[in-house]
Amino acid sequence: MGDRRTPPLRVEFDRQIKLEFHGSTVTSDAGLLAYRELDYALELTTTAATGLHDSRTGPNTQHGLEALLRQSIYSRLAGYEDVNDAERLCVDPAMRAVVGGRAKDRTAASTSEMARFETDTLGTRENLKHLSDVLGRWIDQTHRHRTLTKLILDMDSSVSETYGRQQGSAYNGHFECTCYHPLFLFNQFGDVERVMLRRGNHASAKFWRRVLMPVIDRYRGRDIPKFFRGDSAFALPKLFALLEREGFRYAIRLKSNAVLERKIARWMTRPVGRPSHQPKVFYHGFRYRAGSWDQPRRVVVKIAWHAGELFPRVGFIVTNLKWRSKRVVRFYNQRGTAEQWIKEGKNAVQWTKLSCRRFRDNAARVQLFALAYNLGNFLRQVVLPKPVRHWSLTTLREKLIKIGAKVVTHAKSVIFQLAEVAVPRTLFAAILTRIGRLRRADDSG
Repeated sequence: MGDRRTPPLRVEFDRQIKLEFHGSTVTSDAGLLAYRELDYALELTTTAATGLHDSRTGPNTQHGLEALLRQSIYSRLAGYEDVNDAERLCVDPAMRAVVGGRAKDRTAASTSEMARFETDTLGTRENLKHLSDVLGRWIDQTHRHRTLTKLILDMDSSVSETYGRQQGSAYNGHFECTCYHPLFLFNQFGDVERVMLRRGNHASAKFWRRVLMPVIDRYRGRDIPKFFRGDSAFALPKLFALLEREGFRYAIRLKSNAVLERKIARWMTRPVGRPSHQPKVFYHGFRYRAGSWDQPRRVVVKIAWHAGELFPRVGFIVTNLKWRSKRVVRFYNQRGTAEQWIKEGKNAVQWTKLSCRRFRDNAARVQLFALAYNLGNFLRQVVLPKPVRHWSLTTLREKLIKIGAKVVTHAKSVIFQLAEVAVPRTLFAAILTRIGRLRRADDSG
């Protein structure tokens, strides 16, 4: 809180410098106001709160579910992944402004109230299901403002290390740690279409149908080309059959085996001549049917000879695409962006920080982290001017969200005096202008 009655502190190296503390009138997160404006234009948190079941009882409910949900999402967007941070954030003027309601004139929710909300309220089965569906609703609302000529889905798993005796944590041999093993599904814009927290020892493709099917159902009525990419863990006959039945074109990596190696034996002769510094790469395709498959499918192989290596690097991809083999491989390799998005989520919103004891509470936290990530990604993809659209979510947090500001309160207005350093006034004004166009487009529609 502000400390106006005590004398200022001084430093010995320069006695002209005075240090005063005004916690309630300054903020380091003034850039959250831009995200709140986007939220308002697309009606995101209002949509998310609609349908939440309020399990609280008694008259002691200071903040509504929408305000609590907003505080949970925006605190994570600003890099505060622990509910203990609410002890300070509840008096932060930027957080109070974006939360709104009672928080605007008094304080936002306390640590204890946020903890009860994120566990007792959001941890119920009906609210967990609702949060899982909200990700898709947000994306559908955002799709109205960008051209959707095709759909590309990338599925991948990740690791969230655990500490202590947390329900569902287990040792994972691939990651060599005790962890949870969440499963993510992204679209080509980098949005999280759906995420599911799983126990640490579950296989990479476990519960793929629960994650993929709701997204397929949402897009079924859209007459656009649809694609799916996944690593070798998703080379499953049932997944192939589902994608073919739903009209998806796919490129999924295959693990090497003796039959595949015999298929490419005639192409495994080392190229004639002195090895070049650049790898010599060859692409081929053939029909292949594994013992568990219901029919033969096309397999594309990439064979790369590297200087100084005795054997080539070989990669197999099963696909129903009719493109040239080289183009199929290039298309599959673009799924590396999904791994980059997972890293962005870890760095920008800290979505691996799952510290609750109960598994269902951590499952709710994963959904909150994904909502915060999507809100940040929407601003980057839909709103940012082209010169800065390449900024990562971490860069946006450090340069845009972390704008310091002094807050001056008058009878009829609250003025945020923003520091003009990394983000100048012209850029902030351009962001607000582009958000205003989204709102006007919805009003005219």
